[in-house]
Amino acid sequence: MTFTVDIARLDALTAGELHDVFRLRIEVFVVEQACPYPELDGKDPQALHLRLLDEGRLAAYARIFAAGETAPEARIGRVVVAPGFRGRRLGERVMREAIAACGKLSPSADIAISAQAHLQRFYGSLGFSVTSAEYLEDGIPHVDMVRAAESIAS
Repeated sequence: MTFTVDIARLDALTAGELHDVFRLRIEVFVVEQACPYPELDGKDPQALHLRLLDEGRLAAYARIFAAGETAPEARIGRVVVAPGFRGRRLGERVMREAIAACGKLSPSADIAISAQAHLQRFYGSLGFSVTSAEYLEDGIPHVDMVRAAESIAS
């Protein structure tokens, strides 16, 4: 299966593409995880939206911020794989693409994430280290993690 990668600003996405992104994020983060929270947080216009597409169908997604947009570090968030595409290592693929995009946007900046606590090992395998105690975000245990700038090229 060949996936295409698309990275675009919000205003470059079509209405249909936006619908697919928001539908997936709400389907997983709000409905599947039973976590009512403000999914549309006002940050999407500042972000780059990374989509993995399978013949035009949204398979995985991540939201990216250059260093200085929302924090001193570059940030990756809203990482999600569509339920019908799970089990194909697309979480790893979308994260590797997001890390590479951060490296191009902000080559000397660390990359920060707020990770669901049960995914620490997964993100650790991609070079992220835990930098906080566990905390609740929208009722779900999270930890802050950072990938040092010097490891971005690897």
